[in-house]
Amino acid sequence: MPDLQSLISQYGYVALFVGTFLEGETILILGGIAAQQGMLDLPWVIGLAFLGSLAGDQTAFLVGRRWGRAILARFPSWSGKVERIQSKMTRYLDLWMLSFRFFYGLRNPTPFVLATCGVPLGRFSLLNAIGALAWAAAGAGGGYLFGHALEGVLGDMKRFSLYLAGALLVLGGLAALGRRLWRRRQTPAGGA
Repeated sequence: MPDLQSLISQYGYVALFVGTFLEGETILILGGIAAQQGMLDLPWVIGLAFLGSLAGDQTAFLVGRRWGRAILARFPSWSGKVERIQSKMTRYLDLWMLSFRFFYGLRNPTPFVLATCGVPLGRFSLLNAIGALAWAAAGAGGGYLFGHALEGVLGDMKRFSLYLAGALLVLGGLAALGRRLWRRRQTPAGGA
Protein backbone atom coordinates (compact mmCIF):
# COMPACT_ATOMS: atom_id res chain seq x y z
CA MET A 1 0.00 0.00 0.00
CA PRO A 2 1.49 3.35 -1.02
CA ASP A 3 2.08 5.97 1.66
CA LEU A 4 0.47 9.41 1.68
CA GLN A 5 3.58 11.17 0.40
CA SER A 6 3.83 8.98 -2.71
CA LEU A 7 0.09 9.36 -3.38
CA ILE A 8 0.36 13.15 -3.18
CA SER A 9 3.47 13.17 -5.35
CA GLN A 10 1.80 10.94 -7.94
CA TYR A 11 -1.74 12.37 -8.05
CA GLY A 12 -1.48 15.72 -6.26
CA TYR A 13 -1.29 17.89 -9.35
CA VAL A 14 -4.24 16.18 -11.03
CA ALA A 15 -6.30 16.42 -7.84
CA LEU A 16 -5.35 20.07 -7.52
CA PHE A 17 -6.47 20.91 -11.06
CA VAL A 18 -9.76 19.00 -10.77
CA GLY A 19 -10.45 20.37 -7.28
CA THR A 20 -9.86 23.97 -8.29
CA PHE A 21 -11.92 23.48 -11.44
CA LEU A 22 -14.89 22.44 -9.28
CA GLU A 23 -14.49 24.65 -6.19
CA GLY A 24 -11.09 24.50 -4.65
CA GLU A 25 -10.40 26.42 -1.44
CA THR A 26 -9.56 23.39 0.67
CA ILE A 27 -7.55 21.56 -1.97
CA LEU A 28 -5.62 24.73 -2.80
CA ILE A 29 -4.60 25.21 0.83
CA LEU A 30 -3.66 21.52 1.06
CA GLY A 31 -1.61 21.97 -2.12
CA GLY A 32 0.25 24.84 -0.47
CA ILE A 33 0.92 22.70 2.61
CA ALA A 34 2.14 19.84 0.39
CA ALA A 35 4.47 22.30 -1.39
CA GLN A 36 5.87 23.45 1.94
CA GLN A 37 6.54 19.81 2.80
CA GLY A 38 8.38 19.24 -0.48
CA MET A 39 5.77 16.87 -1.94
CA LEU A 40 4.72 19.36 -4.65
CA ASP A 41 6.36 22.42 -6.21
CA LEU A 42 4.79 25.74 -5.19
CA PRO A 43 4.97 27.34 -8.69
CA TRP A 44 3.17 24.29 -10.13
CA VAL A 45 0.56 24.44 -7.37
CA ILE A 46 -0.12 28.11 -8.15
CA GLY A 47 -0.10 27.51 -11.92
CA LEU A 48 -2.45 24.53 -11.86
CA ALA A 49 -4.78 26.20 -9.37
CA PHE A 50 -4.89 29.24 -11.66
CA LEU A 51 -5.66 27.09 -14.70
CA GLY A 52 -8.25 24.96 -12.88
CA SER A 53 -10.04 27.98 -11.44
CA LEU A 54 -9.93 29.87 -14.73
CA ALA A 55 -11.21 26.88 -16.72
CA GLY A 56 -14.00 26.16 -14.24
CA ASP A 57 -15.22 29.74 -14.20
CA GLN A 58 -14.99 30.17 -17.96
CA THR A 59 -17.00 26.96 -18.38
CA ALA A 60 -19.66 28.20 -15.96
CA PHE A 61 -19.80 31.51 -17.84
CA LEU A 62 -20.24 29.80 -21.20
CA VAL A 63 -22.92 27.47 -19.83
CA GLY A 64 -24.69 30.51 -18.37
CA ARG A 65 -24.44 32.33 -21.68
CA ARG A 66 -25.99 29.43 -23.59
CA TRP A 67 -28.52 27.88 -21.17
CA GLY A 68 -28.57 30.20 -18.14
CA ARG A 69 -32.08 31.61 -18.30
CA ALA A 70 -33.64 28.19 -18.89
CA ILE A 71 -31.69 26.68 -15.99
CA LEU A 72 -32.64 29.54 -13.64
CA ALA A 73 -36.30 29.15 -14.59
CA ARG A 74 -36.08 25.46 -13.77
CA PHE A 75 -34.48 26.03 -10.33
CA PRO A 76 -36.30 28.90 -8.60
CA SER A 77 -34.64 27.98 -5.29
CA TRP A 78 -31.46 29.59 -6.63
CA SER A 79 -33.13 33.00 -6.76
CA GLY A 80 -31.73 34.15 -3.38
CA LYS A 81 -28.15 33.56 -4.42
CA VAL A 82 -28.78 35.04 -7.87
CA GLU A 83 -30.23 38.21 -6.30
CA ARG A 84 -27.27 38.48 -3.93
CA ILE A 85 -24.84 38.24 -6.85
CA GLN A 86 -26.81 40.70 -8.95
CA SER A 87 -26.87 43.27 -6.13
CA LYS A 88 -23.08 43.12 -5.89
CA MET A 89 -22.80 43.20 -9.66
CA THR A 90 -24.83 46.32 -10.21
CA ARG A 91 -22.73 48.40 -7.84
CA TYR A 92 -19.24 46.97 -8.21
CA LEU A 93 -19.12 44.93 -11.43
CA ASP A 94 -15.39 45.01 -12.18
CA LEU A 95 -14.37 44.65 -8.54
CA TRP A 96 -16.87 41.79 -8.16
CA MET A 97 -15.47 39.98 -11.22
CA LEU A 98 -11.97 40.27 -9.73
CA SER A 99 -12.91 39.07 -6.26
CA PHE A 100 -15.95 36.76 -6.33
CA ARG A 101 -13.88 33.60 -5.87
CA PHE A 102 -12.75 34.86 -2.46
CA PHE A 103 -16.34 34.66 -1.14
CA TYR A 104 -17.24 31.15 -0.06
CA GLY A 105 -20.26 29.71 -1.82
CA LEU A 106 -20.40 32.33 -4.56
CA ARG A 107 -17.55 31.23 -6.80
CA ASN A 108 -19.48 28.66 -8.83
CA PRO A 109 -22.73 30.56 -9.44
CA THR A 110 -21.21 33.99 -10.10
CA PRO A 111 -19.81 33.40 -13.62
CA PHE A 112 -23.07 31.70 -14.54
CA VAL A 113 -25.14 34.66 -13.31
CA LEU A 114 -22.81 37.21 -14.90
CA ALA A 115 -23.33 35.52 -18.25
CA THR A 116 -27.12 35.58 -17.91
CA CYS A 117 -26.93 39.33 -17.25
CA GLY A 118 -25.13 40.03 -20.52
CA VAL A 119 -21.61 40.74 -19.26
CA PRO A 120 -19.30 40.67 -22.31
CA LEU A 121 -17.13 37.54 -22.58
CA GLY A 122 -13.90 39.49 -23.17
CA ARG A 123 -14.38 41.70 -20.13
CA PHE A 124 -15.23 38.72 -17.94
CA SER A 125 -12.31 36.66 -19.26
CA LEU A 126 -9.71 39.35 -18.56
CA LEU A 127 -10.92 40.12 -15.04
CA ASN A 128 -11.49 36.43 -14.33
CA ALA A 129 -7.87 35.63 -15.28
CA ILE A 130 -6.51 38.37 -13.02
CA GLY A 131 -8.73 37.24 -10.14
CA ALA A 132 -7.86 33.56 -10.66
CA LEU A 133 -4.13 34.33 -10.52
CA ALA A 134 -4.52 36.39 -7.33
CA TRP A 135 -6.67 33.66 -5.75
CA ALA A 136 -4.25 30.87 -6.68
CA ALA A 137 -1.23 32.77 -5.36
CA ALA A 138 -3.00 33.81 -2.15
CA GLY A 139 -4.45 30.36 -1.43
CA ALA A 140 -1.29 28.40 -2.20
CA GLY A 141 0.85 30.95 -0.39
CA GLY A 142 -1.47 30.83 2.60
CA GLY A 143 -1.30 27.04 2.66
CA TYR A 144 2.49 27.19 2.38
CA LEU A 145 2.75 29.61 5.32
CA PHE A 146 0.22 27.57 7.31
CA GLY A 147 2.33 24.45 6.71
CA HIS A 148 5.42 26.32 7.83
CA ALA A 149 3.66 27.50 11.02
CA LEU A 150 2.38 23.99 11.73
CA GLU A 151 5.86 22.58 11.28
CA GLY A 152 7.13 25.09 13.82
CA VAL A 153 4.51 23.91 16.30
CA LEU A 154 4.52 20.18 15.53
CA GLY A 155 8.16 19.70 14.56
CA ASP A 156 8.55 17.09 11.83
CA MET A 157 5.14 17.45 10.23
CA LYS A 158 5.62 14.50 7.87
CA ARG A 159 4.99 12.17 10.81
CA PHE A 160 1.60 13.83 11.31
CA SER A 161 0.68 14.44 7.65
CA LEU A 162 -1.88 11.64 7.44
CA TYR A 163 -3.58 12.84 10.62
CA LEU A 164 -3.48 16.45 9.45
CA ALA A 165 -4.98 15.59 6.06
CA GLY A 166 -7.68 13.52 7.73
CA ALA A 167 -8.46 16.30 10.22
CA LEU A 168 -8.74 18.87 7.43
CA LEU A 169 -11.06 16.60 5.45
CA VAL A 170 -13.23 15.96 8.51
CA LEU A 171 -13.37 19.69 9.32
CA GLY A 172 -14.31 20.47 5.72
CA GLY A 173 -17.05 17.83 5.81
CA LEU A 174 -18.39 19.14 9.11
CA ALA A 175 -18.42 22.69 7.76
CA ALA A 176 -20.36 21.56 4.68
CA LEU A 177 -22.81 19.59 6.84
CA GLY A 178 -23.26 22.54 9.19
CA ARG A 179 -23.93 24.86 6.28
CA ARG A 180 -26.50 22.47 4.81
CA LEU A 181 -28.28 22.17 8.18
CA TRP A 182 -28.23 25.94 8.60
CA ARG A 183 -29.78 26.38 5.14
CA ARG A 184 -32.54 23.89 5.97
CA ARG A 185 -33.28 25.80 9.14
CA GLN A 186 -33.50 29.07 7.20
CA THR A 187 -35.96 27.66 4.64
CA PRO A 188 -39.62 28.41 5.49
CA ALA A 189 -41.68 25.37 6.50
CA GLY A 190 -43.67 25.29 3.27
CA GLY A 191 -40.78 26.41 1.03
CA ALA A 192 -38.56 24.48 -1.34
